[in-house]
This record gives sequence, structure tokens and C-alpha cells, in this order.
Amino acid sequence: MRALEVLATGPLALVQDLGRPGYAHLGVPPSGALDVAALRLANRLVGNAESCAGVESVLGGLSVRATASCTVAVTGPPVRVRLDRREVGSHVAVHLRAGQTLTVGTPSTGLRCYLAASGGIAAEPSMGSRSRDVLSGIGPDPLAPGALLPLGTTRGVPAGADVVVPRPAPAELVVPVVLGPRDDWLDDVARGLSTWWTVTSASNRVGLRLDGPPLRRAEAFAETELPSEGLLTGAIQLPPNGLPVVFLADHPTTGGYPVAATVRQGSLDALGQVRPGTKLRFDPS
Repeated sequence: MRALEVLATGPLALVQDLGRPGYAHLGVPPSGALDVAALRLANRLVGNAESCAGVESVLGGLSVRATASCTVAVTGPPVRVRLDRREVGSHVAVHLRAGQTLTVGTPSTGLRCYLAASGGIAAEPSMGSRSRDVLSGIGPDPLAPGALLPLGTTRGVPAGADVVVPRPAPAELVVPVVLGPRDDWLDDVARGLSTWWTVTSASNRVGLRLDGPPLRRAEAFAETELPSEGLLTGAIQLPPNGLPVVFLADHPTTGGYPVAATVRQGSLDALGQVRPGTKLRFDPS
């Protein structure tokens, strides 16, 4: 059996692919890798289709042993990667023989690394996806030492590349947004969102929780309740405390607090890499 045996997981390691969009009407969020570009790249490096499942590792610490010959790659922020005791680096295709161990260090910047293996992680799919949804519990269980990750059939040739330069995650982030649909519920929403916010430790795959000067509701809506409405990935919701929550891939599909703006699609990957303590502000221009 071609598989990776999990030896260590670090703080959190999950099986993720490109998610299960299209089930919001059933209350199921899209889920999937938070840094989609990183997972796609890892799959290309090992010869997989970009949609194959890999492992999303939070703050490194992941260690796996091959039960059979396979090719793996680690992407995301720059990070040390060891094959047994030899440094091999990230963002390259690495061949493992049966019994060899690959260990991912802790990235100096960013939050999530992605491990792809030739054939893809062949965990049992649920609703068309192998992604773990931390909000609903759908998908494969979080990884634990001793778990075996079966690998699918190899179909392509590892792509390789002369140079793939990993990009460190920035210490500060400016995030483009589209205002609405409830920006009129807040006083001077554009100026308020443009202030610097700090990502808190209460953040997870459901959403980023931010700290900063609370935003105030417009007087006309001070005592108004809002019926639940549909939510998109990237929606910036304002709960009663006035501190924004930016919903990520495992977000609930409806919510009853006003959504002041939505993050533009091209910036979602960057949000998947922000650590607690990171400063960010929103650009509604």
C-alpha cells in the first residue's frame, strides 16, 4: 500500500483539497485549502492534478514516513524541510524511498504549509471533497501520530522547476475590498475599515478576528436587528462589539450581523497566511 505514515503533526494538520463549493443551500461551507495557490503549486511539482488533496500544516512540525516510493513537495511560506537528516528545502520535488522520513520545520513567516504527494492523499471523500471543515466536522479527521494517509495512483510526471522562489508572508497587509451590502449601517465605514487592525489569537479557518478601534453603527440602525443573510468567503461582518470578523473557507453560510464589505478574491490566499499579531487594513478604493 502506498501511504504516508504520520509521525508528528505540529499544532494542527488537516487534509485539504480545493473544497466543496455549491452546497451553501444545505448549510455547508466551501472549505478547502486557505492558500489555494500554494496547494496548486505543490500538486504541480509532484505531477498531480491541481485538485488533488494534500496536507495543510499550521506552523509546521509535520513529519511523515513513506511506506513506498513517492514524490513529495512542500509549499507555502519559506520553511526548512528535512529528508531523514538531510536538508532538501521547500518548493522542490523530493523523492522518498520506502522508510524515509520527511519533516517540515516551523516557517519564520506565514502560518500554513502544504504537503503534496504523488497520487494525492486518497482519503475518503465527503460531498465530493476530501477537505476537512472545522466548523461542521465534515471530512477526514485532523491528523494524529500513527495515522496512515493512503496515496492515489500516480498519473503525471513531477514537473520540477529550475527555481521556485517562496515568498515570505508580510508583517503588514493591505487588503482590497468591495464595500457592501450593509456598509450604510456603519458610520464612515470606509475610513473605519482603513484603520490598522491586529489579527487576534481567536482566529482560525472559520474566520479572522480583529482587534482595534470598534466601528460604530449609524444612528438610524443603532437598535435594528437584521434577518440572517447569506455569507461569502471574505465577508467582513460587524458583530455588536464593532470588531470585524473576516470569514474564511469554513465560514457559516448565513449570518445575522451586517456585512460591511467583502475581500476581493485575489487576496484570500494572503489572509490564509496571516498569524496572530499581524497588522492589516482594508482598502475600499
